[in-house]
Amino acid sequence: MMDPSQADGWTERSQPARHLQVTMVPDFPRFVAIDWSGARGKRYAGVAVAECAVGDAPPRIVEPPGGWWSRTAVFDWLLASLERGPALVGIDCAFSLPFVVAGRYFTDPETATVFDLWDRVEAVAGGESDFAGGAFAEHPDYGTDFWRSGLQPDWYRDPHRLAERVCRTDGYGSPQSPYKLIGSKQVGKGALAGMRMLRALRRAAPERVAVWPFEAAAPDRTVFCEIYPRLFLKRAGFGLRKIRDAADVDAALAFLGSRPVGLAGAVTDHDADALVSAAGMRWLAGRPEVWSPPVMDARARRQEGWIFGVGDQTPLPLPPGAGEGS
Repeated sequence: MMDPSQADGWTERSQPARHLQVTMVPDFPRFVAIDWSGARGKRYAGVAVAECAVGDAPPRIVEPPGGWWSRTAVFDWLLASLERGPALVGIDCAFSLPFVVAGRYFTDPETATVFDLWDRVEAVAGGESDFAGGAFAEHPDYGTDFWRSGLQPDWYRDPHRLAERVCRTDGYGSPQSPYKLIGSKQVGKGALAGMRMLRALRRAAPERVAVWPFEAAAPDRTVFCEIYPRLFLKRAGFGLRKIRDAADVDAALAFLGSRPVGLAGAVTDHDADALVSAAGMRWLAGRPEVWSPPVMDARARRQEGWIFGVGDQTPLPLPPGAGEGS
């Protein structure tokens, strides 16, 4: 039998000795990053799609049909792009909910998987157009777990998944709980909409789609992963501020091993997040510990998911100027 490390589309890379294992790292020819939105509507200014090829080619913005993307248009574009071969696709939304709460939705929480949760969300919110998921958070059986209005309720405990807690510990920012539906940074409705779209993609092309880390990254499949754009911006030295300037986009891309995109003047923060994330995914994808972070547990692999690039514990070069003046 052929050693899988020698098969097309795979690279074998040994991890540091303390892990005592070899991780199979898929080689992707394309990288796609999607800045996402869970808003109700028809088209959204907050959705952006960027793509780059392997190597150091600059990412490019994929122009939406009709001026702004709808989630259905993103789904259609992703489904059509499967014909172009495998890719690594990152979406800026949580792929699951914290199972310390969501586990209660199932008779046997230990055997439930993320796909069971997606089925439950679809059963409740399937009547909403454009993959909207807000109906799940409004349903009497589930809505009582979400903080939806007013001051923080006494019962609300701000539950987080392990990946979100590790992201904060790693210094990449503080992802909001999907159960918090208050404020400009709330992510829960985007997560529910993302779950619905991912479920539809798996059903439409089951042999060509894998969702990491719940499914193995196979060399003949397009792999979908959860991303947090702030992680790439922090690694590129931009802290917590948003990028809205073309020169800053190119500076971040340079740190992430990409040639400049060559825009001029102002850019939207959504386009900037997508461009930097596409290059950042390419920059990280060859690192074994990104695919198998030591801190990722069984619940994350089966139920809660993981943020691409969190917890890899790989020594990284300092951002430009980080060591100056010390």
